[in-house]
Amino acid sequence: MNIWLRRFIKHRDSVLLGLALLFLLGATLRPSIPFKHNIYTYFLVADISQSMNTSDMTIRGKKVTRLAYMQNMMHEVVGSLPCGTKVSIGLYAGNSVAAMYSPIEICKNFAAIQDTIDHLDWRMAWSGNSRLRESLFVTAKVVRGLSEPAQVVYFTDGEEAPKLHAFNTKNLEEFQGGDDWIFVGIGTEEGDAIPKLSEDNQVIGYWSNESFAMQPGIAQISESTLGVRDDNVAGENDRYISKMAAEYMQSLTQEIGAKYIKGDSSYAVLQAMKTQKPARRDIAPLPLGWLLATLGGLCIIGTYASRQPLRQIRQNLKIYHHEIRSRLFNRSEAIAHDNHFQ
Repeated sequence: MNIWLRRFIKHRDSVLLGLALLFLLGATLRPSIPFKHNIYTYFLVADISQSMNTSDMTIRGKKVTRLAYMQNMMHEVVGSLPCGTKVSIGLYAGNSVAAMYSPIEICKNFAAIQDTIDHLDWRMAWSGNSRLRESLFVTAKVVRGLSEPAQVVYFTDGEEAPKLHAFNTKNLEEFQGGDDWIFVGIGTEEGDAIPKLSEDNQVIGYWSNESFAMQPGIAQISESTLGVRDDNVAGENDRYISKMAAEYMQSLTQEIGAKYIKGDSSYAVLQAMKTQKPARRDIAPLPLGWLLATLGGLCIIGTYASRQPLRQIRQNLKIYHHEIRSRLFNRSEAIAHDNHFQ
């Protein structure tokens, strides 16, 4: 043992440099070991119904639509999730939800996910209605059809159009799948008018109260569901004021065992997501490249330290400190001398 120790001390620099080279070469191979840990997968559902075009939100003091605010929040949420997390983007309109793609890892596909969020548009909707309650059954079915389990995060204003009454309120007693889902309320309780937009995204008017009127005893069927565009616009005093349905979403989430939060900030959403259970627990590769690179760096530092003993390093620091103090003192003396003769 003593012989090996003496040899190491004698050839310390060569040994350390050799080890550093081996560690750094090993790091380039990106080695990993199987490790059982929690897998977090999220299905982020974006409401793209026309009420999301209501401009009652603000970003950095500028008034924006609920859709733009939701996009900004989704960007921040995805950008804050750790590598290894998987995400799928879903679209909600009418009474159904569609997944854009299966869950994908966010770091490897960051640009693709952010690009998907950038291109969310109300014109992608297949229906002009908003039937949030009924969409829950479709959402649960979509989640079961994904390539892996996922937790649901719903971004919506929660508005039902047509309004709910005894004949069109879906019974949720037999609903399964809403446990631990999160509903993020987008919008304000004061609300604003819903703009009626052309195919070129130009405002041609606003939706009227009559558009949301219910016929007694039957469920309303809107013109958008029939495929016929209603080009009538509301008068200045007949505009329908869309508001975030906070109380309704609170009641809805209690029925299915989900959680409602107001979308005041992406931080609040992330904190709520942290309370969700992991989608699954599985074996995944644990990267070791960073560890090998760190060991290589320590070996290089050790080589320098061997050439500059600790005592010598301390002595050099004292010399540098003394020189700096001397220069500062000489500089102050020179300034005082100049001031004296001015």
